[in-house]
Amino acid sequence: MSQFGVQLHRSSKTKHIGNGKHKSKFRDKRKSEIGNYFSATKLADKNDVKTVRHRGGNFTAVLKKAGFANLLTKEGYKKVQIKGVLESPDNRNFARQNIITKGTVISTELGNAVVLNSPGRDGAVNAKLMAK
Repeated sequence: MSQFGVQLHRSSKTKHIGNGKHKSKFRDKRKSEIGNYFSATKLADKNDVKTVRHRGGNFTAVLKKAGFANLLTKEGYKKVQIKGVLESPDNRNFARQNIITKGTVISTELGNAVVLNSPGRDGAVNAKLMAK
């Protein structure tokens, strides 16, 4: 699918600059400027974290499968099991495929919650309990 591909952001070839000329490409995109694949964090029984190496030897945690969420309640954070994905603002098919992204409404043991972070970039699911 095209939505899960590597991000190659570049300007359109048909756009004009201020004087009516077409934009010409100065150079191709370098390997260090190409984005990574979309990490579709799927719902599972337990968390599956993968580390990815970036430029300069830096590592980031990528959450491939999520089973637990750090849920913010009035008492503080609690680690709870995720039961299901209810709806997603990014794509309505993500809820059907059980893909968790930022803003997704998930069902937990303590009630429905909204995901506050990007699990594919942080390596964990942080959520806030919704008001009833």
